[in-house]
Amino acid sequence: DPAEIPWGKFGAEFVVESSGIFTTVSKASAHMKVVHEEFGIIEGLMTTVHATTATQKTVDGPSMKDWRGGRGAGQNIIPSSTGAAKAVGKVLPELNGKLTGMAFRVPTPNVSVVDLTCRLQKSASYETVKAAIKRASQGPLKGILGYTDEDVVSSDFVGDPRSSIFDAKAGIGLGNSFMKLVSWYDNEWGYRYVFISLTPGQPPFQQCRRSPLKCIFENSSCLNYFS
Repeated sequence: DPAEIPWGKFGAEFVVESSGIFTTVSKASAHMKVVHEEFGIIEGLMTTVHATTATQKTVDGPSMKDWRGGRGAGQNIIPSSTGAAKAVGKVLPELNGKLTGMAFRVPTPNVSVVDLTCRLQKSASYETVKAAIKRASQGPLKGILGYTDEDVVSSDFVGDPRSSIFDAKAGIGLGNSFMKLVSWYDNEWGYRYVFISLTPGQPPFQQCRRSPLKCIFENSSCLNYFS
């Protein structure tokens, strides 16, 4: 357990949590937080279409994780597991146990997308949900949550520092409580932006030493810093 390591004894000035959990959670959670607070999420299924990562094989080979994970990254769409849904429950405890999901690893170099299909507690059209997300992207979550209604594709988000960019045109609603919400993210750049901004010496880090995602979502100084 990294928390039990005597970091000070070894001369560490600060410790970076780089397990990879926040690279996915931050992208999956920004728009989800808005939707849940405004309308309530009863349950949901998440599919992450994820760009190739360094852990994948160039050609077919053995994988420590699972058999499919060892297949060539450039030649296949590879179904995989994801810890995003469980991790969201840690950041937004009220959603714990209400979400699950999986991932597809695809042969693109960068930018991934989260497809969240969910059922809402409050009756709301897809247009109403879009409006709520847009308000949040221009207000308290500006700089973290983005909003677009343009005909975008994945490469349009390379180097985008925002943690999650909601794609208004890609989603769809069925009735007034069941809908699909789509959100893009640069799976490397967005994480690095959050990481650098929350390193010691920056105002948000000095005031909030909880997890980076909780700091962003719950501490007003963090929100102001990103605006």
